[in-house]
Amino acid sequence: MKTLYEATSTAVGGRGGQVNTEDNKIDLKLSVPESMGGDSGAGVNPEQLFGCAYAACFGGAMEVIAKKKRIDIGNDYSVTATIGFCEDEDGAFLEATLDCYISGVDFNTGESIINLAHEICPFSKATEDNITVTLNLLLDE
Repeated sequence: MKTLYEATSTAVGGRGGQVNTEDNKIDLKLSVPESMGGDSGAGVNPEQLFGCAYAACFGGAMEVIAKKKRIDIGNDYSVTATIGFCEDEDGAFLEATLDCYISGVDFNTGESIINLAHEICPFSKATEDNITVTLNLLLDE
């Protein structure tokens, strides 16, 4: 195994505190959503940060698959991640829905791209068998 890149991030004060990266490219206040007993302040929450990271990584995986298959997906493809913070009798857990938009491809091609992207995306691998991930393909009508 060869490590290509490492990122170091620190959270101080839990969900209502502050997060930053060692290079200070991210330096954000955190706020707890009202639905979770917080004040819904001006800060972000871990689910939003996770959703941004997962969406970006998955979009990169879609691009890799499209290039391998020699399919032009242009520049306006997108992934919108909805991260649910859920609770049941066993405690809290996450779920993710990835809405993947690809213009200019047919349904079968789009489905192939997102399913193969799910196999190679590092975030998908990290969450495999840990959280429910729902993939949705969005195409032009």
